[in-house]
Amino acid sequence: MNVARKLLVTGLLSLTVGMAVTQAGTSARTQLLSGADLYTVSHGVITGGELLIQDGRIAALGQRVQAPADAQRIDVSGKRIYPGLISANSILGLAVVGPLETSVPGASHYFQELGVNNANLRGSAGVDPDTMAWPVARANGVLTALIVPGAGRDALFTGRSTLMRASGWTQQQMTIEPLVALHLHWPDSEQNHQLLHQIMSEARGYALEKANKRILVPDLRLEAMLPALSGEMLLMIHINGARQIREALAFAREQSLKIVLVEKEGQADAWRLAEQIAAQNVPVMLGKALLGPSRRSEAFDVRYTAAAKLAAAGVKVIIANNGDFRIMVGGVTAERNLPYEAAVYAAFGLGAEAALRAITLTPAEVLGVADRLGSLDAGKAATLFVASGDVLEASSRVERIWIDGLQIDPMSNPQAQFREQYLRKYRGLPKDVREE
Repeated sequence: MNVARKLLVTGLLSLTVGMAVTQAGTSARTQLLSGADLYTVSHGVITGGELLIQDGRIAALGQRVQAPADAQRIDVSGKRIYPGLISANSILGLAVVGPLETSVPGASHYFQELGVNNANLRGSAGVDPDTMAWPVARANGVLTALIVPGAGRDALFTGRSTLMRASGWTQQQMTIEPLVALHLHWPDSEQNHQLLHQIMSEARGYALEKANKRILVPDLRLEAMLPALSGEMLLMIHINGARQIREALAFAREQSLKIVLVEKEGQADAWRLAEQIAAQNVPVMLGKALLGPSRRSEAFDVRYTAAAKLAAAGVKVIIANNGDFRIMVGGVTAERNLPYEAAVYAAFGLGAEAALRAITLTPAEVLGVADRLGSLDAGKAATLFVASGDVLEASSRVERIWIDGLQIDPMSNPQAQFREQYLRKYRGLPKDVREE
């Protein structure tokens, strides 16, 4: 009994200390960043301005800002301040980087759920907060990610995505919005088309039965679909090619759904149907630009120019990674390349300003968090970073990071540590000697 009591007391003390640490971590200090160019995204660039961080939020910004006397003043003259980048189609934390992934062929597929309808799954449920992929992505400005459940073979509804910050001890601490969108991988066979319509019919019938209070035992999968069916939640449809886009658009009209089209790594055809997509006011999420054409008849720059063509037609464009386990195996850290994907689209007609918006404010708007993220505006979360130059240029470095007002060391990631380790080698310094 005494042992049990001691264990209980120890557990309660640990919980109390943990809560105290969490609460202390949320009370960020007041800081004034001065001298940098503020790339607000929402209202242009403030040259040589100031930005005040207080209580985890952007308290004020402008050419000159009134700051409390006790504010810590940080001189970032000659630098640039950007809002945190948003990776809107991510598997950060779902696929781990380590011996399993690199030594076992197809190991990353173990993170893809089996079954046709897994609508009740949550993206955050399988996230590892301690995987090295988080700090590596964070070191290049990716401070927020939409975690999307992986799709197994013949999967249709794969679950609901979670918007997470790139810092925290637990899944709960990292979560910004637990349920953002339901994900549907468009069927590529007649059998799966029939299954999709059967599932939708069952879900509609379930909604009617629930409204009439005739549900005795909830069906978790159908229950999870209801917010998307009523238009309260986004339905992200992952598509491949023009035919699937046409079918998805017709499906959205028939079912009165609020959708986003997410291009897979295959045939990037959204630009071919830009006018139809714009007419339905459907945003498009483009994947990696640095892939070759999918057809022999296509020009080399068919992917590179896609964003510009869609934007010209009035389509809201989000730039993201593909969020695909197959192309991320052994390289989950490719999430850090998000600004460089945007740079390719920028160079081929989209322009730097629109490309930056496509990885910040536009995804924030589409995901329903533009009141908190996506731009430098007073009242929004102080989730931002200081860069040495243009974030779309590979030569620029992220030098300082804040997430919800907490300053985080961008060098606290394995890639940076390996860099420092091997710099010692080429400087002729001992390998394992610690310098005081």
